[in-house]
Amino acid sequence: MRPLGIEGAWVLEPKVFPDERGSFHEWFRGAEFFEATGRELSLAQANGSVSRRGVLRGVHFADVPPSQAKYVTCVRGAVLDVVIDIRVGSPTYGTWEAVRLDDDTRAAVFLAEGLGHAFMALTDDATVVYLCSAGYAPEREHGIHPLDPALGIEWPEGITPVLSPKDEQAPTLAEAERQGLLPSYEACLAYYEELRGDRRSA
Repeated sequence: MRPLGIEGAWVLEPKVFPDERGSFHEWFRGAEFFEATGRELSLAQANGSVSRRGVLRGVHFADVPPSQAKYVTCVRGAVLDVVIDIRVGSPTYGTWEAVRLDDDTRAAVFLAEGLGHAFMALTDDATVVYLCSAGYAPEREHGIHPLDPALGIEWPEGITPVLSPKDEQAPTLAEAERQGLLPSYEACLAYYEELRGDRRSA
């Protein structure tokens, strides 16, 4: 795993072994994950979504703590997966980084608690699966409009975005900050340290 430009986000680019039957790859290894991130992935929920081309899901995030760390991969088709730093006070606040996830390279992305997440389907039947560190809790879940000009996420040209009504009505990053919805960088760092401390005391 290698770190992305946003602290708390990593990408796995596994070696894929193809043969006449198909292919094999390891998309998660606990020891490698711990070596890269300094923590273990506590699995509380596993999700899957199937999207037609152009579907844009996100930007989603949850209150910290416990928020919801995510380990994401695309098992069919392709998506543009985007991590957004929405932690108020972070050196990279308001920035984003995109990774193509597809059924060829089999890459995966991990994003820690407090980061925003979104993806756009680049193909029909794009199938994304992700492991979550905490279960879905509607009262703690929030969103930011993925087409917020201030974020300036460079979604692929020539594809019309298809948003859910909820995502369409989401506030901009500035509005979310004014409403006090965003996690603070300081609170996130404290929570990350707490998670590492739990590991050390185990």
